[in-house]
Parts: sequence; structure tokens; C-alpha cells
Amino acid sequence: MMLYLHGLGHFHPENVITNRFLEDLDIGTSEEWILERVGIRTRRTVLPLDYIAATKNSDPAAAFEASLYGNAQMGAAAARKALERAHLSPADIGLVVAGNSSPGYASPAEATLVAAELGISAPCFDLTSACTTFGVQIHFLRCMRPEALPKFALVVNPENVTRSIDYSDRTAAVLFGDATTAAVVSAVEPSRLRIVSSEVSSDPANWDKIVIPRMGHFRQEGHAVQGFAIRKTTDMLRRLHAAYAGKDGNRFLFVGHQANLGMLATVCERTGIPAECHWHNVAEYGNTACAGVPSVLSQHWDDLRDGDRIGIAIVGAGLTWTNMMILVNGHDDL
Repeated sequence: MMLYLHGLGHFHPENVITNRFLEDLDIGTSEEWILERVGIRTRRTVLPLDYIAATKNSDPAAAFEASLYGNAQMGAAAARKALERAHLSPADIGLVVAGNSSPGYASPAEATLVAAELGISAPCFDLTSACTTFGVQIHFLRCMRPEALPKFALVVNPENVTRSIDYSDRTAAVLFGDATTAAVVSAVEPSRLRIVSSEVSSDPANWDKIVIPRMGHFRQEGHAVQGFAIRKTTDMLRRLHAAYAGKDGNRFLFVGHQANLGMLATVCERTGIPAECHWHNVAEYGNTACAGVPSVLSQHWDDLRDGDRIGIAIVGAGLTWTNMMILVNGHDDL
């Protein structure tokens, strides 16, 4: 089924975690060490910087109390931008789907909190798959009968992962930032952007490679996860490129999971994606989990050209991986 993308929005909190700030935490890291390993310069956080400096976030439960924003507030901010771009109002939304790696509530569904912030009265539920959440949400909406969906649905990904980071652990502290995204989609109302394919896969036997326990700290087997991310992203991107990259002069753009810049650079090298066709924001915002890919797209909303093909490949905990292809106006033969 075709799924039309009418609007994207993003929101990043104001507090900036620089590499110098992480150096000053005295956790055995430096600007050079960080840039060499992950290529990240800055990240955003919902936590006060003095709180991180004083506590290194030793108690994730306390971090929820210290946060400057909750998931619902960030979700609503991103949704307002997406609705504005779609030229719609909250009253036009007939379904809200939320999901992330870092929920603020186990119950109720966070979609209901976002809807309440926006004044939306519609069915709400959460569909969550860690960093691949956005791709999984889009895939499952594409798999539904069009007549079973409302005219417009809102997909929201509030990610406040820094609340789960142990800032005495340099391997985790250098990676993550907070962000939220929202997308307005429709199965029946055409728009400029069309999602024409999507896939979801997983390897549940390796679920323990990346985890965030309830009210615990993030942990991962870094070497194994890095290898998995490069292999799966490379494979997905090659298949998308083979199926959709045309010879008509139109751009084939790549947006991958914003894990770290080194991983993405390796994928581009292996697949022959030139720098100008690789869109990313991980160097400025860090790994923002499932908000990474849609935030890149949202930041480039005004840069899209008719004829663009956008290949998206996302990997995450579970272990899971997902991809999709977005076409921008034209390509009626595809």
C-alpha cells in the first residue's frame, strides 16, 4: 500500500552537551578521542547540565524528575511543526501512534499524552521497537487496509535517551542526545512525498546486545553492535539502490540510523554514496535513537527536489532492522 507523507516536524531541547563538557566530567575522554571514534561534536539534552555534572546521572529515576521537558511536551512541539507543514490542524488527525526507546510512562500509552497536549480526541496507541520504531510504525501503517485508517494519522517519536545514560561511562556518554519528531501521514490523501516500500526484520536471539532496563542505564556490546549496524545498513542500502536508483539524473539520497558518523561513513564508502547525497545530523545532535532518521528528513524538508529518491535504512535493539523508500513527486512508473 502507498503511504503519503504530508509533513514532518522535529524538536531539540536547548541544552547542549559539548565534547569539552564531557572532558570536564573527568571520565577519561577528550575532544580528539570522541571525534576519532564517533565523529560527534555536540548533543542536546532535556537534563540541566549542572545536574549531569553534579550527579553523572547515577539515578535514572531521579533524571525523570530533573528533566526540563517530558516526552509529551516534546512530542507536541514536533507535531505542531509537522501539522503546520501539512497545512492541517489537530482536529484533522484521526489517529495518533507514538513510540520510542525511552518512555516516560509504562501506562498509559504515550500517544495519549501527546494527543492531550495537542487537544486531539482520537484513537491512540504506542508501537515501539527501540531505534527502529519510526520504520516499524510506517511499515505497519502501510500494511493496514486504507479504508481502516482515518484520513490523517500522526506518528510521534519522543526520544529523551540522556535520562538513561550513565555519565561516568565514557562509551555511552559521548553518543546520545535527545530529540523528538512527528510525521503526518495518509493512506488515501495524496501528497508530494510517497512511501512506496518498507521492510522490517529482526534477530531476537541477540536481544541482549543493546538494552535499557526499566529505570536503569543504557548498555550495549559496542563492537558487536557496530559490526551488525554496518553489515545490515550496507545490505539494505545496496538493495534499495539497485531497485530504485534511476539513470535519469535524479538524486538518490541516503539517510541512515544516526548511530555515529564513523558507521555511516563506512556504509557510504562500501555502497558508493557520495557525500552530497548522504544526509545526516549525528555530528551536531548525537545518536537520537528512533528520532534520528526522521529528524534528518525534517531538517532537510525544504531541500527536497521533485524526482528525489530517498533510501532509508535503520538498525536498532532487538536486534532489529528496517528500511523504506520515499519518492518525491514523479516516478509514476515505479
